[in-house]
Amino acid sequence: MRIVLLSPFPPLKGGIAHCSGALHAALTAAGDAVVVLPFKKLYPSFPSFLFSALSPPTPSNATLVLYNPLTWLSAVRRIREQKPELLVIAYWSGVLAPLALLFCRLSGTRMLLLLHNLTGHEAFWGESFLQRKLLSSVAGVVTLSHTVTRQVQHVAPSLPTLTLFHPIEKLPAPSFSKLEARKALGLTSNAPVLLFFGYVRRYKGLDLLLQALPHVVAQEPSLQVVVAGYFYEPLPRYQQIAETLGITHNVTFHAGYVPSEKNATYFAAADGVVLPYRAATQSGVVPMAFAYGVPVIVTPVGALSEMVQHGTTGWIAKAASPDAIAAALREWLANRERWSAMRSSIEAMRDSVSWERFAAECQPFFASLIDKGRR
Repeated sequence: MRIVLLSPFPPLKGGIAHCSGALHAALTAAGDAVVVLPFKKLYPSFPSFLFSALSPPTPSNATLVLYNPLTWLSAVRRIREQKPELLVIAYWSGVLAPLALLFCRLSGTRMLLLLHNLTGHEAFWGESFLQRKLLSSVAGVVTLSHTVTRQVQHVAPSLPTLTLFHPIEKLPAPSFSKLEARKALGLTSNAPVLLFFGYVRRYKGLDLLLQALPHVVAQEPSLQVVVAGYFYEPLPRYQQIAETLGITHNVTFHAGYVPSEKNATYFAAADGVVLPYRAATQSGVVPMAFAYGVPVIVTPVGALSEMVQHGTTGWIAKAASPDAIAAALREWLANRERWSAMRSSIEAMRDSVSWERFAAECQPFFASLIDKGRR
């Protein structure tokens, strides 16, 4: 199949770019002819920390700017020149809807949305109208969770939809031990370590986690919590919460974007990864934790509970509240003798949710949409 894949790609940072790069590689390995159409910029004041000096330069064909409609028209011309059988657009926010609608109308090819989210984390006026218009225009969608599929079916019940999963990468084993990773991060070698990883925004519930910790530290005073990620909210607010709760000696803040080459250090040091989210669809942090063989503790919001087998690959709190998160963390600590066995369960599960399988399941669905367009 001849496919154009429109998405952020490296050197832009973030989960969408990373996933699209992996999807491009998987589809190409499966025999599809995939041309990438990368974004050059997404937002006018895109923070410089989202680019790394260690990253490869922006591809020479990256001219598409999300906030500049003039570049949309040049991208349409490039798509038409490629004559693809299918245009696949990575979609995660309503701000993409005008661009996607234009491409749907002018690209001259059938279009599919790879839906990371149907609704963005910060909804805006008119987004629901744009959703309905877009879903009535595309040939089909691929979702990464049943939660997003249900949202799509509510808006467009007859739209062809393939429900898949968030794939887990196969990563090489770290070249260093857990003790070496902890030493590099300045952590106690024999204490249980819990990792909160990724961008810090309100919906991710870091404050809920901090409010839960006094109840957990009372049981396990040596517990170390590492918060590693870029703060979209004021860091002093969270530092003040920790100080007020008397848990500053249990919490370490590593504020700032974590370069991919340092991911292994954080996950190798951790005994568990916590996602105390208030709201979510799915999260790229769960498959990242599983890629490193680390169990997770999640709240039952969005598709997070779909991604975790309670007691086998992690624990699911009963609610997105400090008390429920504390209870789940206490259960995690009470089962520390099972952590090694859980790593084996995670490793056994990874092949069933690989990028290779994801691409293999996409191919017949893509082919069916292309075939419908020829009739």
